[in-house]
Amino acid sequence: MTFFGDFTFFGWLLLGLIPAVILGILEKPLRYYTLFLSAALVTAVLKDTPIQLFYLSLFVLAEIAVVKLYLHLRTAYGRKSWIYHLFVLLTILPLVGNKISGLFQLSWFGFLGISYLTFRIVQMIIEIYDGVIHEVSFVETLSFLLFFPSVSSGPIDRSRRYHDDYIKVWSRSEYLNLVGDGLMKILLGMVYKFILAGAFGKWMDSAAYGTAWYANIGYAYCYGLNMFFDFAGYSLMAVGTGYMLGVCVPDNFRYPFISKDIKDFWDRWHITLSHWFRDFIFSRFMMTSIKKKWFKTRLTGAAVGFLVNMLVMGCWHGLTLSYILYGLYHGTLLAGTEIYQKKSKFYKKHKKKLWYQIISWFITMQAVMFGFYIFSGRFLLMLQ
Repeated sequence: MTFFGDFTFFGWLLLGLIPAVILGILEKPLRYYTLFLSAALVTAVLKDTPIQLFYLSLFVLAEIAVVKLYLHLRTAYGRKSWIYHLFVLLTILPLVGNKISGLFQLSWFGFLGISYLTFRIVQMIIEIYDGVIHEVSFVETLSFLLFFPSVSSGPIDRSRRYHDDYIKVWSRSEYLNLVGDGLMKILLGMVYKFILAGAFGKWMDSAAYGTAWYANIGYAYCYGLNMFFDFAGYSLMAVGTGYMLGVCVPDNFRYPFISKDIKDFWDRWHITLSHWFRDFIFSRFMMTSIKKKWFKTRLTGAAVGFLVNMLVMGCWHGLTLSYILYGLYHGTLLAGTEIYQKKSKFYKKHKKKLWYQIISWFITMQAVMFGFYIFSGRFLLMLQ
């Protein structure tokens, strides 16, 4: 059984959501039932891999302890940067060890959702340091981390946003609207994942046997569209399920294939991931570089920041050459776009004209599809 992947899961999901809907209609709190259902479904999915279940349990309990300890130290000693950096390191250490072990065909401390859980914990550490989180509830944090619709592959929620839904008791009319929206998202997600992604997957497999240049172009497009409909479909089902549990999980995709430039693309593609990197890596790199005067201009700092940001994102996907190259490729595109848009008189003069936007969209889509081609690993195989 896998999350949103087979009939067995959907059967248990249907049974699990019935009590939630009853509670919601009766205007009762959903928080404790949601935690119970999350624990039950996560256990059911991982029952055939007990070592993963053990690692997940150990990780969650240890990371909550780390967060609560850091909050205590932050309250007692203030903004000590060395303590802050130490605790950030502690939170990401299991993920780093897992990624490095993959280089040696090992799987140290690997379990379902380790990357996405790490993002949530790091966000809490950073925002405790910033002074915007003043209290950490064990039960609420446990619910936040184990929230089953997004525990495996996101979307990446933020703890303060989750808190608002966690404590809220929806009125009957509000909750029924959520249920209606949630059901629509789940059904659309099924169409995306099981019909459209499947169709593009078959065409991708057919194109993979070709060696001509047009076969590689076809493969890149089919790979990108297969990945989009598969992941966007999963995300829609996760968001829709969250709605039915009274949690407004943020959307993960917003029509990425209408993007007019690469910056617009990353504001529409895997939104919760790209915005997490923007807020907690790029923005902080920029603030530090400006404060310490690393670069002569902010534009140079932004260009370097884009490269660093996307390189880290590439490494997060995996420490393989294809993923690292993918990160550098998109970092270069973002840096180049930033410089072009800030410096080019041609861009400033024509950016609002329809013909320019159409050309910009077309070029952006070719760049995006080539990026998918790099991500797939086929680009490096072609070079051999």
